[in-house]
Parts: sequence; C-alpha cells; structure tokens
Amino acid sequence: MTQPAVHPATQAIRSLFAEKGMLVYGEAVNQLEHALQCGALAEAEGAPPNLVVAAVLHDVGHMLHRDAAGAVQSGDDDRHELLGAKFLLRWFGPEVADPVRLHVDAKRYLCAREPGYEASLSPVSRRTLEIQGGPFSDEQALAFEQMPHAAAALSLRRWDDIGKKAGARTPALEHYLALAVGCAKPG
Repeated sequence: MTQPAVHPATQAIRSLFAEKGMLVYGEAVNQLEHALQCGALAEAEGAPPNLVVAAVLHDVGHMLHRDAAGAVQSGDDDRHELLGAKFLLRWFGPEVADPVRLHVDAKRYLCAREPGYEASLSPVSRRTLEIQGGPFSDEQALAFEQMPHAAAALSLRRWDDIGKKAGARTPALEHYLALAVGCAKPG
C-alpha cells in the first residue's frame, strides 16, 4: 500500500501509533484497534472526513500521557481529551480538535440526558466517568448544548462506546492518514 503524502501530522501520528498503539487500557482492544474501529464506524455513517479523522484520533491523549493506565488505576483524570486536542491543533482546525476535546463532556452529557446511557457503558467507561466528574448537572448540560462541535462530539462519543470489539475488521491506519492529509493545515 502506498504511503499518504508526507505531512508533519501523518509522520507524528504514524510514529505515535507505532510506539504506543498496542497499549491496552482495560477494554477488549488496544489503542490502534479502537481508533480504527471508531474511524470505520464514522465512515459507515457517512461522517465528513474531518469527523472521521477526529474519531480515529480521539484518544491520542492516552498515548501522549506518561501513564494513562496508571492514572485510571489510581483514580486520577489523565485529561486525555485536552492533551489530544492540544496535540491535534498543531495540524488541524477545530473541526478535528474540538470533537476530540469534547468527547469526554459528551459522555457526561449523555449520562445526564439519555436514560439508560450510563448503564450501557463498559466497566472502564463507567470507572472513568466517576474520575471525570460524573454526569453533567442540568446547567452543565445546557452549556454543552451551546458549544460549537457539540453534535459532532456526541456522534464521536457513540462510536467511541461501540468501537471496542475484539477482532473487528477495519481499514488500515494508512487509509485514515490519507484522509488526515486532506483535513490538515498546509504543512
């Protein structure tokens, strides 16, 4: 398979997944498998390329954190959504970075607004929900609804919740890196 055009974003993302993509954080899949499944789910729903890229990269903050698994075990919030968004803003606009930044808030929002949502979360997601502040209050939920890219973050969150199936078939990372080049700032 041919490599996508050389761009600093694709080089950094490829390196990050090569170094830390095999990390497992308590789910049935590793970081790379989860990322690829989320991207495949986004594409299957006809999401625009920038949201597909956000879906693939939404958990890069876990790989950037010095010890994301240890943080969860000790009850500390690794703030992976902020680490990831900051990392992505180097190369992408808010259409990619903001859904990443908001995907934890989207979980907190859905727990507050959608009956049964919290019970549907995986055990790891329920544990991190506690660490991340629990379901939103009504006031927090209303504020979230007004944020640009909140709807995109809600879609991303749903893919995040279901993109954890061992052995799922997906396109390779290079497929999504080619999309990322098209969404990236000129580099």
